[in-house]
Parts: sequence; C-alpha cells; structure tokens
Amino acid sequence: MNIKRTRAVGVLLLLAAAFLLVAGCGNRINQNESGGASSPAATASPSPAASASESAAPSFDPSSDNDPIVTIEMDSGDKIVIELYPKVAPNTVNNFISLVKKGFYDGTIFHRVIPGFMIQGGDPEGTGSGGPGYSIKGEFAANGVDNQLLHTRGVLSMARGQSNDSAGSQFFIMVAETYPSLDGLYAAFGKVVSGMETADAIVALPTGEQDRPVDPPVMKKVTVDTKGVDYPEPEKVAE
Repeated sequence: MNIKRTRAVGVLLLLAAAFLLVAGCGNRINQNESGGASSPAATASPSPAASASESAAPSFDPSSDNDPIVTIEMDSGDKIVIELYPKVAPNTVNNFISLVKKGFYDGTIFHRVIPGFMIQGGDPEGTGSGGPGYSIKGEFAANGVDNQLLHTRGVLSMARGQSNDSAGSQFFIMVAETYPSLDGLYAAFGKVVSGMETADAIVALPTGEQDRPVDPPVMKKVTVDTKGVDYPEPEKVAE
C-alpha cells in the first residue's frame, strides 16, 4: 500500500513540475539575431510580481546633463523620447547611437507587444529574427558587468538570444512598473523621459500570433542628440 502511495505522489509531483515549466515560458525577451539564422529564446522567464519592498526600493539614477537623447517618431506622429546612459552600458549605448545615425531603425516596427510587460522592436525584418549582422557583449551582471539599472517602467534594454553576447539591434521598452527577474540578465541602458503614453498605446494594440500587432506601428524616423559628444563605433563580438 505504501509503495502505491509513493508512486502516486511521484506522478503528481511530475505533473506539477511539467505545468510550472510550461507556465514559466510565457514572457521571454525572444530574439534571433545571428545573420538571420535562428537562435534560441533568452534563458530568463520573467515574473511580473514584485514584493512591496522591491517596489518601494530607491531606484538607481545614472542620468547626467550630457546624456544623449534619442527620439523615436512614430508613423502616427507621436514620439517616444529616451535618455541613454553611457556610464551604465557604454558599448551598448555606442551601438545604439551608431545604428540610429545610420538610419537603421527608420521604417522598422514594434513587432512584439505584451500588455503588462514590454514593447519590442529594432528588427529590420520585422519578424524577431533580424539584426545588424553582428552582435555585442551583453553588459549586465550575469555577464560580469556592473549594471545597476533595474527593469522598471520606461527602461530601455537590449533583447538577446540564449547567448549572453547575442544582442545586436533589437530592443525593448518596459511598460510594467517593475520586472525583477530581468535585472542582471539583460543590458538596460536608457529610460523614456517623454512619451510613455505612446508606449502604452502601442502595448494595447490588438495582436495575433507571437504577440505581433495586427497592424504593427512603424518607427518613421529615429534620431539622436549626442550633446556634442563623439561616440565611437561599438566593439563587436568576434565570430
């Protein structure tokens, strides 16, 4: 009788574990950037819940007067204005500025939107599989970089594949108030200073498969004001 009960308990535990595994795979910052080839989804499975102490914790403020400002003008005419933080993730900022100056993001879409989580864009193919043809080092704690910028509402961060050093051009903007499970696993490098209502409108759009908007919003023009500072080309990961 005891043996039967033990087996029954074991089966129930296995079923419970399988359920949790499936449930935990929902909101990943998926990105497949390796010259158009497919690469796995990111390893982290974010959990939106945060304790009261986490939500009330003082936020890290890395801003300064000379931080570069990026303006995303949507096809609707609305704008999202973002302050970049070179002191937090210098090479990530160099990469983003380089792509903006080259007009890389002009005409691209926000191809993935998840209410209560984030909006994701920066893929020239608009599928989640495209990029600039190279990757950069992931500037976050799990990759040996002291990046203290948390993934709170308005924060700009880089999407990546399974490899820590697989980010290229795809980025996401947080609409959730806080997402602790992303902290230290993705390279946060800026924050929206104006136009969060535009991000909120984008995340509320009707979606189809893979969280893609039915009518994807287009980034008509993306520009950067470097405040007279010269930012170098990014260091790229050797293939």
